[in-house]
Amino acid sequence: MVRKPAKSGMKADAKVASTRKPNMREAILAAAEELFSTYGFNAVSVRDIAQAAGANPGSVTYHFKTKDGLLLEIYRRHCGPMNRRRSELLAAARRVRDLQDRLEAIVRAYVLPAFTSGSDLTGGGTRFTRLRAIMSAEGNEVVRKIIAQTFDDTSHAFIDAIHESLPHIPRTDLVWRGHFLLGALYYTLVTPERISRLSRGSADGTDAGHAIEELVRATVAALQAAPVDQGAPAPRKAPGVSLGRMLT
Repeated sequence: MVRKPAKSGMKADAKVASTRKPNMREAILAAAEELFSTYGFNAVSVRDIAQAAGANPGSVTYHFKTKDGLLLEIYRRHCGPMNRRRSELLAAARRVRDLQDRLEAIVRAYVLPAFTSGSDLTGGGTRFTRLRAIMSAEGNEVVRKIIAQTFDDTSHAFIDAIHESLPHIPRTDLVWRGHFLLGALYYTLVTPERISRLSRGSADGTDAGHAIEELVRATVAALQAAPVDQGAPAPRKAPGVSLGRMLT
């Protein structure tokens, strides 16, 4: 359960928002994005957003009608440029003749804009990626519809392109593996310090270029794995080791 943000925290957020607002509409968007990415959608009210933006609740409803409309606008302003860039890179990737090189180019076309979107808008891609991860986990029906409306067309295009490069792999298997890529992408962007910590400083988790290549390489290998019904039996779980301990 997401905890309700404290009012003292709201005052601090309001000070941050007030230092960077070119106008009230942008201040409301910035405040809402910060609050949603920290506390989730369900725990934040229109009044909370207005207070953090240094506005009144009527200003929020004037510009965006509802909290749902505000979230939809946040997705549009980030994902419009990102989806257009992905489509451009995908079109170029599909023209690559060598199937192995084409598959790598397709995966890179999906991954690269998520890292570079930080330069598109104030606040950066990491905050929006954190917001997306929280939104996906909340299970809110409105949020699910916004995510589907924003990403499904682009996601289908990438899955189709991957299937063209790997026609022997069932499309359903590729949907699963693409889903895992999205989770890896979220985690890589939101917690880069984990790479630095677990590598004992030999790797820099904030090195976007290296992260992209590692993610592309791992994803291509996963996509090329044998179909589930043709693969080797699943390995037995090691005794006494929990999944939670392995991942933290």
